[in-house]
Amino acid sequence: MNARRVIVSMLLLACGFAAGLVLTGRMRQADEVAAQPAAAAQASGPAAPAGAGGVVAAPDFTRVAERTVPAVANISSQQIVRRPNSPYANDPFFRYFFGDNPDMFGGRPDVESSLGSGVVISPDGYILTNNHVVAGDSGRISLRDLPQIKVGLSDNREMEAQIVGVDQNTDLALLKIDARNLSTIPWGDSSKLKVAEWVLAIGNPFQLNQTVTLGIVSAVGRTNLGVSAYEDFIQTDAAINPGNSGGALVNSRGELIGINTAIFSQSGGYQGIGFAVPSQLARRVVADLQQYGQVRRGTIGYVEVAPLAPDTAQQLGVPDGRGVLVRRMLRDSAAYQAGLRPGDVIVSFNGTTLIDGGHLSRLIQDARIGAVVPVGVIREGRRIEVRIPVERTN
Repeated sequence: MNARRVIVSMLLLACGFAAGLVLTGRMRQADEVAAQPAAAAQASGPAAPAGAGGVVAAPDFTRVAERTVPAVANISSQQIVRRPNSPYANDPFFRYFFGDNPDMFGGRPDVESSLGSGVVISPDGYILTNNHVVAGDSGRISLRDLPQIKVGLSDNREMEAQIVGVDQNTDLALLKIDARNLSTIPWGDSSKLKVAEWVLAIGNPFQLNQTVTLGIVSAVGRTNLGVSAYEDFIQTDAAINPGNSGGALVNSRGELIGINTAIFSQSGGYQGIGFAVPSQLARRVVADLQQYGQVRRGTIGYVEVAPLAPDTAQQLGVPDGRGVLVRRMLRDSAAYQAGLRPGDVIVSFNGTTLIDGGHLSRLIQDARIGAVVPVGVIREGRRIEVRIPVERTN
């Protein structure tokens, strides 16, 4: 009886030891499996740099700022504006009959000041800024009363600037100062920008010179904002405030990829939505202003278009609903002479499928003057092609 108890006790002890080995083996295997993702992650590439407590460190843009900040200038402009003497000048009924001419009833001269930023784009003193920084709220420069413009450089020099040319459609202006060996920012290619790419906004907000803010590209190709006639903006959340206008938007390589122009704000200050003219557009404007003193753009004459509603697209036989509807046009326009008619739906221009009316306007303005371009049209449900000559705007 005692011998049987001893044997049973030994058997139970052996089973318990075996079960312990099995459980221990499974736990060890589970630990190894759980550790595999971390090991695989380490094998796939270097880990992101971490600061104290394992917090991932932000990118270091100190060298980019050191190279680019000296090339951003402070722009101050004083314009002579003429205020109307009539007490009814702001009355809509009065303006309907007499217009906005302040000299009609003896306009009085007044001084209007504006402040902003500018980017040095050449060592010999060419500076790019916004038209509204130079011309003020009106956006127009009077040949009779040219504004007085002063440029404050990063080395504390202040110099008078001459206007090379302005372009209201893109809200850009090109200035020239008599200087040599200036710091510049190299041009970047804005067409290669990607959403969420790091960018720096450099300017003089609220007269705080050489201010740098950091953000990302929020969107590209923004249009229909009502900011300017030609819109193709970069949207960024880098802080832009009054005084930043005309400043630089720089990528992580220290290249100029935009000219800060406008903000969306309900308070008048930064709310995380700013807009910059892309560098590819700015470079074209600069080239024309340097060569001609104005920007040369294409036109096909007066053609009024409207968005294509889904029900209208179905009625007109537009299969994918893309395109713009021609509402009105002048008979002496190049488009009418070439065969375009009201009621047509324009679906492509020079081989590019249209997005909206703003897209069509940009394609026309960018087309080579003198070229005859194919325009895809749907008329009465049939696809046809109209070849329209591109003329120069007056």
